Amino acid sequence: MEGPEIEAARNRIQDLARDCFPEGAVREVTLLQYGDDPGVEPGEMVIRFRIPAGGPGEPGGPGGTGNEPPDRFMQAHRPAIERFRDEVHRELPGVRLLEFTPATESEHRFRMRMLVGPLPPDERPGDLTPVMARLGPTDLQTLDTLISTGIAANRADAVRWALARIRERPAYEELRERARQIEDLKTQF
Repeated sequence: MEGPEIEAARNRIQDLARDCFPEGAVREVTLLQYGDDPGVEPGEMVIRFRIPAGGPGEPGGPGGTGNEPPDRFMQAHRPAIERFRDEVHRELPGVRLLEFTPATESEHRFRMRMLVGPLPPDERPGDLTPVMARLGPTDLQTLDTLISTGIAANRADAVRWALARIRERPAYEELRERARQIEDLKTQF
């Protein structure tokens, strides 16, 4: 999306947030596209909710840091979140994720993400194991190039594609055999 189209989508998101959530429940709602935030993949849009800090004894209140996970917000506003998610899925099909994070700025802020709409059948988790990796700008650009050129659908798919290319190399099987030999030697000690 570009220009007037993205601006209309941002305005619609603001309106939906006002309609779905009680006043003061959300501090800020923003629509992010690729390039706005490193966590947004090419072709993806994310709606980020900045939620306010709570009162005494609640996240962000006295005795809190303001960076506690937004679990209480999610529990307290579950019906509003579901309504918002359904409306976004219907009206803005390009939005893939909702992200909830405390309004306080922190380099290591807690956040929760929620899918908008169902996963495509070819992306069902099955027996996949989630793995987190911190990538520098060059590695991130490599993954995003695989997405932009249509080789991969998303960053996880791009990593799986790259690993499959490594397994295709003859040296990889030799490496695996050496690893088995090392394991055999370890058991002899």
